[in-house]
This record gives sequence, structure tokens and C-alpha cells, in this order.
Amino acid sequence: MYPDKNGTTIHIDEGHNNFHTKDGRYYAFAQLLKSDGYLIKGNKVKFDNEVFKDIEILVIANAESDGVTHPIVAPTKSAFSKSEIKSLKRWVEKGGSLFLIADHMPFAGASAKLAKEFGFQFYDSYVMYDIKNSIIDFSIEKGTLHKNFITIGRNSNESVNKIRTFTGQGFRTPKKAKSILNLDETQTVFLVDTMRVFNNKVKRFPAKGLSQGAVMNFGKGKIAVFGEAAMFTAQLVGPNRRKGGMNSEEAKENYQLLLNIIHWLDGKLEDEN
Repeated sequence: MYPDKNGTTIHIDEGHNNFHTKDGRYYAFAQLLKSDGYLIKGNKVKFDNEVFKDIEILVIANAESDGVTHPIVAPTKSAFSKSEIKSLKRWVEKGGSLFLIADHMPFAGASAKLAKEFGFQFYDSYVMYDIKNSIIDFSIEKGTLHKNFITIGRNSNESVNKIRTFTGQGFRTPKKAKSILNLDETQTVFLVDTMRVFNNKVKRFPAKGLSQGAVMNFGKGKIAVFGEAAMFTAQLVGPNRRKGGMNSEEAKENYQLLLNIIHWLDGKLEDEN
């Protein structure tokens, strides 16, 4: 996008106990965007109107509240104060671009109040086929990956036909949002009381009608919301160093989806409006 490496600065939140940061679990995320010519900075402070004067695109990935202790149990405390949420909403309304990524419990719960301000309903949960099968493949062919300006890109080289996610949450979108990753009745939402604890007492319901990724214009600004974080990483998992994320063969188009989202947030990819 920016051959001279002088592109828009993308700020990645690091001020809310984020599980994913630019030099940590989102290193690959940051390196991909750098290779596209963007400048990447970490934002280590809490949000207020003054902070947003210097931010055009903000990425928030798996924020958590202060003082988290294990085991993590519901209800999950918000990672953001009321004043921070108010400042964020005002910034987007005035033209800011927000990329909000909130994974399975407790990350969904930690960002639920922020998401609600934009009309998204998060469930502090896990969305899976069953407790042993949490990887979800979305495709244009099956109709679970929606064909729109994000998946089409600017040309045929940027089109996306298949996306893989690696355990996350499902959420309800406002009517004016465009869902990209569509969940269906084959997946289930597990409303766990304790992180990673599944038993017969866990409440659950079908994921039909929920989304795991959507975009929306909001005022003069834009917001992209995704319910899974590993899909935009490149990880080596477990003792066998199994590839998980954008580096896995089954997720080889995930990187292009990330670029298309960023291009849209940056005003370089025209939407359907």
C-alpha cells in the first residue's frame, strides 16, 4: 500500500493488560502491516480525548481489566472505564477508525461494554462445534464467508475465499453492520462460568445468526469487530510447534483479510455505500 514505508500510523493498544501486543503475540500482525508500508506504535496509556488527537487507526486486541487473578470467573470486569468508552465512541463518531478484537471468555466480557456502545452484543463465552472441536472454517462457497467489499478487495489478487479461526466468541451485530464471518446452527455458544471449564452445567445455545467478524460505518468513522484473535497471528503451538494462525496452510488467506480490513479502515478500500 505504501512502497516508501511512510503510511498511516496504526496504534496498537498496550494500556489495558492486552494479551496481544505489537512485540508479543501480535508481532506477526505488526510485521505484516509494516511490510505493507504502515507505521506501527504501541499505545501504553489509558484513553482520553487528548490521546485520540494523535490517533487515526486504533487496534485493541484482547484487553483485560486491572488485577485479573486466576482462575478467571464470571462476571468479567470491563477493561475500560466509562470515561474511556465515552472518549472512544466520540473519537470514532468524529472520524476515527477502530479495530476491536475480543476473543473467548474472559476477553469478550472485558470488551462487552465498549462493544455495546456501538450496538454489538458480546457473549462472554466460547463458540465451538463441541468442546473438542473449536476450529471454524468460513468460505464463500458455503456462504459462511460473506462476499462483500472486504472479501473482494481492490482487485482479484486481494480476494478472499476461505478463512480459518481458532476458537473465539460469537456476537450479535447491529442492523447496519456487515457481517463477514457468519456462524450457523452447527456451532454452539458455551456460556462458561470459569475460563476453560466445561461441564454439563454450562449454559449453551446455537450460534445461528451470530457473527465472528463484522464491519460498520459509525458517524464519520469506521469500526471493525472480530471475535477471535489468533486468526491474525502466526504462532507455533505446543511441544510439537504446530503452526497456528496466518502461517498455517488452512489459514493461508487470513493475512489478506487482515490487509483488506486495514485498507478499509485507512480509506484505501471503498465500501458499498
